[in-house]
This record gives sequence, C-alpha cells and structure tokens, in this order.
Amino acid sequence: MSLVATKSERIDIRTDPVVKELLQRAAAAHKSVSEFLLHAGLDAARETLSGRQIFSLDEDAWDAFQAVLERPVSDKPRLRRLLSEPGVFDSPPTRPLTRQ
Repeated sequence: MSLVATKSERIDIRTDPVVKELLQRAAAAHKSVSEFLLHAGLDAARETLSGRQIFSLDEDAWDAFQAVLERPVSDKPRLRRLLSEPGVFDSPPTRPLTRQ
C-alpha cells in the first residue's frame, strides 16, 4: 500500500485529552499526529493480517497463485544444506540455562 497516492479518505476518532496529549508527544519526534497514527495503524493492521490463514482471491489472483504453485522447483544448494543440518532445538544446550 503506497502512502504517496492521493489521499481522499478520512478517518475521524474521538479520544480523551490524556490520550491525545500522549499521541501528540509521541508524534512530535518525527511527524504529524496524522502520520504517526497512520503508520502505527498500518503496522498494527499488517501484523494482525499476517496471521490470517484464509485468504480470498479474485479469479485473476487465484490463477496467478496457481501458476506459481505449478512452477518447477528450483534447486537451492545452500537451502538444502541448511535444512539437512541439525536445528538449534535438535540438540541439548551446551550449558545449563539459568535465570538471573
């Protein structure tokens, strides 16, 4: 999603003075309150949607997705080597874990 496109939509929110003051102070470091809230909201939206397990695709997007799945697998020697090595959780720790 490009933030450079013409902005034609508006989002209005109401808040109490304490929250407004906090948001203004946080935004003042680098940008306007609107920019701060937009970027923070976009980050939160992306994080929220990244965990989705069901996606809706139109016919063109579905066809493109299917085409990618049908492509031949390319050989990746470094990836094959990495996956053939034991993982960090496959062997016991070299020293006992302690709490500090």
